[in-house]
Amino acid sequence: MSESNSLANRYQQLIDSIVDITLKGKIRSKEQVYRMLLKEIESGTGEIFERVLDENIQKTTAQLEKKLKATRILRALQTIQGEWERWQKENQKEQVIILAIEQIKKANSQHLLSSFLPFLDQSNHNSLNREQLEKLSQSLKDSNDAVETLELANGIRDGLREFSRLEPELITWIYEQSQSTLGFGSEKQGPWPWWEKKTSLPLAQMLFKTLANNQSIRELSEKSYQVELRAWVELILLLHFLERGLVKWFDEQPYNAKFGQRLSYSTLLIFSMIFAQLSQGFTGKNINLREGFFLMMLQSLRQLTKRKDFPLYGGIFASFSGENLQYTLTYFDDPLKEVERTQEKARILTLLAYSQLTLGNYKQAKQFHLEALEIAQESSDKPCEIANFNHLSRICIAEKDYDQAINYSQRALMFSRQVGDKLGEANGLINVGYSEVFRAKELEQMNTEIYESAINYLEQGATLAERLEDYQSQALAYNSLGIAYVILSQPSAAITALEKGIKMALNSGNTYLQGLNFTYLAEAYYTLENLPQAVYSGCLGMYLLHQIDSSEYRQAAGLLTVIKGKITDKDFQTLLEQNRPNIIKLIGVDGYDEVPKLLEEYKAG
Repeated sequence: MSESNSLANRYQQLIDSIVDITLKGKIRSKEQVYRMLLKEIESGTGEIFERVLDENIQKTTAQLEKKLKATRILRALQTIQGEWERWQKENQKEQVIILAIEQIKKANSQHLLSSFLPFLDQSNHNSLNREQLEKLSQSLKDSNDAVETLELANGIRDGLREFSRLEPELITWIYEQSQSTLGFGSEKQGPWPWWEKKTSLPLAQMLFKTLANNQSIRELSEKSYQVELRAWVELILLLHFLERGLVKWFDEQPYNAKFGQRLSYSTLLIFSMIFAQLSQGFTGKNINLREGFFLMMLQSLRQLTKRKDFPLYGGIFASFSGENLQYTLTYFDDPLKEVERTQEKARILTLLAYSQLTLGNYKQAKQFHLEALEIAQESSDKPCEIANFNHLSRICIAEKDYDQAINYSQRALMFSRQVGDKLGEANGLINVGYSEVFRAKELEQMNTEIYESAINYLEQGATLAERLEDYQSQALAYNSLGIAYVILSQPSAAITALEKGIKMALNSGNTYLQGLNFTYLAEAYYTLENLPQAVYSGCLGMYLLHQIDSSEYRQAAGLLTVIKGKITDKDFQTLLEQNRPNIIKLIGVDGYDEVPKLLEEYKAG
């Protein structure tokens, strides 16, 4: 007799036994049935038991009308079936832990983390929850004597315990500051100094202090690569659950959904940056840790790309200092080369390319967008493809290649209308109009019809963006309209459009568009010889763009320098002081104090 048949006979006897004692009234609770299944069913033989159980149910159901007793038998079988489903569910959790143990046992010491960390990935259907991770840690300790594996087990356990300690402090820092300054950019704007005081892990304390002081995370890992594996695993577990906790909390904020979404983006991107920098610091020193932190970076980025509200038309700057933004871009360059060509990579590249554009790194931005475009086309991600056509159009305008800019924007407009991508259509309309204004200006074509056509495109884009309630696209539309009116020497119309653009940019949290709108608003006011408003707008445009390291801050700085040269230093200082209350409302006292320093920096070249 085969082993399969032998098991089938044994399980038939088990079922008959449960039915028999049920009919005799000796089964007092379902728990008794569950314990019998738990005791008798061997791991990995569930399919055989399920087949035997199904045969009994079908046979008894067919006899139901013939035998009165069959009703009670069927009820007993259904009880078994219900407890069997429970057994399967519980056993499945155990099987995932068993799978994790097997993967870890197979791995050598240099790839130990990369064998474990996929079980933290929320995109993985085998992802382990905190309770399962506790069991995994204990199982690894019970069944292994390898030093590295025991360090991994202890690191998992202690990392979970440390998060449990910090969990009540997860969002306490948020209530210490106003919503307008909430973020991760500096010691005044983040959880790092708060968590540094609360954590008991030395490595976590060092990392949080490094982040609070805007120092190099890569240098931290370069200097600490010999720290025992256990400490790094503790840190990974702590960061992983802090990230998950923050994203969950931000996403659930009903008072301002868009604000919460923006901070969720920032959370995922900043944690990705942290993992990326830590990974880079281990290059050539510790393969295990380099691979491990690289995998953690990818997990965070995957969570970002899977969001329905993924920002295809913007970067994430409101919650970054310029230094942290620059680190983000720099440290993602090399890791992204290792990621296979997927839809996820296309979206990540789109996000980072937009950020490169704001820094004036047009060559890098164009390279990212072209690669993202190709991958999006391969993976049939039409919204991402359309977004990259739109972004490439803006880059071509910056490069003064207006014919190509029109070509890209027209393709974006055509494809968006074909697939019903309204956000892509709004941006396509804006970019067609914007491109045509600049081309006409370059060719010195002052034909009224050309400009009227361009303005019409821009107004259509603004109207559609307004209907979609997309603040960022509205900000871009009104900014483009304002610039068009500046070029046409219509400063009053420009001011109306740009003031709308500023309102929308502030609502969207896009620092780049805020800075651009204020810069061109300053130019419009200067044309009207309204120097107080020109100075006010110019200071804000210069500071905001400099905050994200955008080279375009020089445009506002140049205008302020011209104004300063036309009046006395005393008069310029008087204008600054008159605007001080309104400037402080947006960028604070520190920002106001930074303005003279930025002008000196610009003057020094």
